[in-house]
Amino acid sequence: MPNFVELWVYLAATPLFGLTATVSVYVAAQMAAQRLGQPPWANPVLATVVVLALLLVATGTPYPAYFSGAQFIHFLLGPAVVALAWPLWQRRAELRRRAGPIVGAALAGGAAAAASAVGLAWALGLPQQVAMSLAPKSVTAPVAMGIAEQLGGIPALAAAFAVLTGMVGAVSAKYLFDALRIASPEVRGFALGTASHGIGAARALLVHPDAGAYAGLALGLQVVLAALLMPLVFRLLA
Repeated sequence: MPNFVELWVYLAATPLFGLTATVSVYVAAQMAAQRLGQPPWANPVLATVVVLALLLVATGTPYPAYFSGAQFIHFLLGPAVVALAWPLWQRRAELRRRAGPIVGAALAGGAAAAASAVGLAWALGLPQQVAMSLAPKSVTAPVAMGIAEQLGGIPALAAAFAVLTGMVGAVSAKYLFDALRIASPEVRGFALGTASHGIGAARALLVHPDAGAYAGLALGLQVVLAALLMPLVFRLLA
């Protein structure tokens, strides 16, 4: 026990704390999910976020101290997103044939996600800044922050909404698709990537390679379309 306390004190005082805690908790969550058969509710990302949040609160560790180590993992998000292009390259001929319907579905899905979020915010009487922070909720968090800032929203709040949207989609999508009797892995993956960006794409990759490929495609399309069109559309409507 004294050795454990000494190790904890050492790690908490160095950047190794964030890195060690994140990797350890995620590996444990992933192992638990595999033992349970990878059910949607046992999402490793969701479990890791909850456990790390509780750990930081319980130990009184400031977030900047945690992130000084976790930033190494944060840096790897870029290469991880780029790696999603490989399954698309393997299916490039198929994607060329479906280019029109794919772009149309991406536009419709992105418009529905933004319009439903803003409509719900206005129906609940939420402030304008909150509504504009909700609009890019289905775009990956870093891009959602930039879009929200252009729309007059709060970037930090937009990031929180984006992460929450991804979590909800990754956990609930299977049950919704089953209820709607949608069996095609390509359709499931594209819908999940459209609504729940990277977290949804990560879940789709675990389920089926085609679902993962189409989820990655949807993620990329939403980033490009939302970054280009959302500020323009809201400026015209203002």
